[in-house]
Amino acid sequence: MILVGNQRGGAKDLAQHLLKEENDHVHVHEVRGFASADLGEALHEAYAVSRGTRCKQFLFSLSVNPPPDKTLSTADFEDAIGQVETKLCLTGQPRAIVFHEKEGRRHAHAVWSRIDADAMKAVQLSHSKRKLMDVSRDLHRQYGLTPPRGLLERSQRDPRNFSLDDWQQAKRQGTDPRDIKTHLQDAWALSDSPSGLKHALEERGYRLARGDRRGHVAVDYRGEVYALARWAGVKTKDVRARLGEPDSLPSVDAATAGWGSDMLRKAQMLQKRADQKAQHDKAEHAANRLALFTTQRAERSAQAQALALRQRSEARDRQARFRTGLKGLWDRLRGEHRRISEQNLQDAAAAEKRDQAERDRLINNHLTARRALVQDRAQQKEKARSIAQDLKEDQGHYAALRDGIAPKIEPPARSKNFTRAPPRVKEAKATEGKTQEAKTSVPDPQSRPAQPSDRDTRRAAFHEKRKTAPQHSPERGPSLER
Repeated sequence: MILVGNQRGGAKDLAQHLLKEENDHVHVHEVRGFASADLGEALHEAYAVSRGTRCKQFLFSLSVNPPPDKTLSTADFEDAIGQVETKLCLTGQPRAIVFHEKEGRRHAHAVWSRIDADAMKAVQLSHSKRKLMDVSRDLHRQYGLTPPRGLLERSQRDPRNFSLDDWQQAKRQGTDPRDIKTHLQDAWALSDSPSGLKHALEERGYRLARGDRRGHVAVDYRGEVYALARWAGVKTKDVRARLGEPDSLPSVDAATAGWGSDMLRKAQMLQKRADQKAQHDKAEHAANRLALFTTQRAERSAQAQALALRQRSEARDRQARFRTGLKGLWDRLRGEHRRISEQNLQDAAAAEKRDQAERDRLINNHLTARRALVQDRAQQKEKARSIAQDLKEDQGHYAALRDGIAPKIEPPARSKNFTRAPPRVKEAKATEGKTQEAKTSVPDPQSRPAQPSDRDTRRAAFHEKRKTAPQHSPERGPSLER
């Protein structure tokens, strides 16, 4: 329950503000302690009384705002205003209460006259903001409301680092690398000519281009570059065999600029359509809002008339309980008249409570319908805002691609047929004698016996050589000669 209060003057301006037609519904709930029941005249009366003092801020205005998702009854608002009145020592002062309903929310305004007519001085309102905070805290606990937080904690993102160039490139544009590979592999498999491959790639959002290393690459509509052979899973010589030399293809910059021009026109067209839809949604919401207001105001007017008729009928019935003439005099003598009066007061209070409950039920139903309309409009606006923001970013990106100032990163090409580097051999710090011994530990290739002709003979010769050959010392390392 948010409470905002301040001392002020300007009775006429305040009355006009409280009765503004920009609200969906305005209801003057109570005017107490003033000679007039009209809000404007009552506040002007407070101004007239203040002329007998030197007080210029002769009013105290309070706004009572519950959370958007919480609906309070009229009695709850009256209780909150009563607590503020007690806390600020304004008990017994002339007061007015006005209810506003706007955008599916109901809030109340309370206005007190600070002038004590008997003492002709203003009620002192020291530390009013701190006192309102105390009352607001108590009201949140009383009604089980969640107090508002001054600062919202932002959820932290979990960044991920990818070591592979393929994954880094795909994550920058939010695309699964498997999808990219699937697109390029399908385009390669479904085509058997340069024109067929070009058409298949363009259907999937890619264009053939000449890479910086005179290779065939595919450029997508976001300006990302993919080595065709690596991503399609084929050999470079197969790509050259089907497509020939890439000299006739446009460069990466030219392909990127072409994508930028085409996609910029598309984004601008989509932006116009989005703007038209936003205007249509706004006009439709305004029409639905007006129709809902008209219906709700008619329902409230009909309810007010029905309640007024019932109140008059019940008042006549209560008055008919009193007998007239000698019988009425006899009822006064024996106390029956007093008993009937007390019963009438109780019945009138119960009837007023019942009528207020019926008003609250209708108000809650109207608020529910209004909130549904507001929620739909809020979703429309949020969706339109998100679309406009995305299209704006896309237009900036495509304009940069068209002008050739957008960064384009091509991952380094890597061949699958690589040659493993030879192992590093530590230089032996051995003496000349040890080196000579290492050389003589391996038989001379020319002195090896002739290879046997059959398999069994070769196996027997191999085992015999294993028995006669000297063992290498692990400290020396393997021999460098064979």
